[in-house]
Amino acid sequence: MRSSSGRNSGSNGGSRGAKSGGRGNYRGAGNNRDERGQSAGRPRRPRPEERSYDVDGLAGRPSDGPKRGRGEAARGGAKGGPKQSPKRGGGRTTPARSREYDARAEERNRERYANKPQIKTPKTFPGAEQEGERLQKVLARAGYGSRRACEELVEQARVEVNGEIVLEQGLRVDPEKDEIKVDGLTVATQSYQFFALNKPAGVVSTMEDPDGRQCLGDYVTNRETRLFHVGRLDTETEGIILLTNHGELAHRLTHPKYGVKKTYLAAITGPLPREVGKRLKEGVQLEDGYARADHFRVVEQTGKNYLVEVVLHEGRKHIVRRMLAEAGFPVEKLVRTAFGPITLGDQKSGWLRRLSNTEVGMLMKEVGL
Repeated sequence: MRSSSGRNSGSNGGSRGAKSGGRGNYRGAGNNRDERGQSAGRPRRPRPEERSYDVDGLAGRPSDGPKRGRGEAARGGAKGGPKQSPKRGGGRTTPARSREYDARAEERNRERYANKPQIKTPKTFPGAEQEGERLQKVLARAGYGSRRACEELVEQARVEVNGEIVLEQGLRVDPEKDEIKVDGLTVATQSYQFFALNKPAGVVSTMEDPDGRQCLGDYVTNRETRLFHVGRLDTETEGIILLTNHGELAHRLTHPKYGVKKTYLAAITGPLPREVGKRLKEGVQLEDGYARADHFRVVEQTGKNYLVEVVLHEGRKHIVRRMLAEAGFPVEKLVRTAFGPITLGDQKSGWLRRLSNTEVGMLMKEVGL
C-alpha cells in the first residue's frame, strides 16, 4: 500500500510539473525554451563558454577558424613587430632600395641629359602667334573687376584702344604702348603707381633729407619702385601731395602750361574788407612778378578769425602766403585741400593712400594724356 501511494504521488507530481510548464525541473525547462526558440526561426545565442573572440577588437564576433594568438593584422602593426611587405609569387619579398642608390641614379640621369639641346615644341593653340595680352586681362589687373566684368565693359562699348571703341572680345594689346581708356579715362598700367599723402606740418617736401629731418621718403620706404613727389609744399604747410613714378604725368601736373589748379584753405585774422577777393583775382605784385588767384571766397568767420579758400594754378614757392601777406593778411595756418581733381576729403594727417583708377584717369585727362 505504501509503495503504490508513493508511485501515485510521483506520477501526480510529474503531471503537475508538466502542467506548470516544467517549473519543477530547471534544466529541462531551459532546454525546452531553447528548442522552442530554434523552432520559431530565431538564431540561438551562444552561451558565454561557447563564444570566441577575435584579436582585432570586435567583441562577440565569432571567428571562422582557430585562435592565432594576436592575429594576422596585429603582426604588421606598431606593437606586433616589423611591417611586412605583401608577398608576391613564390613567397619572396622585394628588397627596399637605399637613398644612396636613388641619389646616384638621379645624378646619372642628370649627367646623361645635361648636354642635350632643349627641344622647343611649337605652340599649336589658337592665337599663340599673336603678341600682347588680352584686353580683359589688362583691365582686370588694373582693378576694373574680374575678367568677366571687364568683358561686360567691352560688350557695353565703354572701352577704347588707341582712339577706337572695341566691339569684339579677345583683342590683344600692349599695355606699355597702346592707349587704353574706359569711359574716356585712361587706364594706368601695372608698372605705374600713384599715391596721395596728407602731409603733416614739419615734414620736408623731399624724398631724402641730408639733415635727418622727417621727409616724404619716410612714408614710402617699403616701396620697391622709386617714387617722387609732384610739386612741393613748404615745411609748415599741410595737405595733399601726390607721389608717383610716372614722369610725364608729374611733369605736366606741375607745368603752368596745363594750368592744373590747387585749392588751399588759409586761416587769417581780420577784419576782412570786401575788395580783398577782387584784388587777389586781379593780381598782386610780388618780388618775382605778378601773382593772380583763380578763385577766392570766405568759408567761415568767427569774430575776427577767417577761414578763406584760395584757388590758383601757379606753383611758385610760398605763393599763397606771399599773396595774402601782400594784401595785408598774414597766414596763420595753411592746408592744401585739392590737387586738380584729387581732393583730400577725410584723409587723416600722415596717411598715405593709393589713388583709384578713376582718379588716375581724371588726372591724365586733366593734362591731356
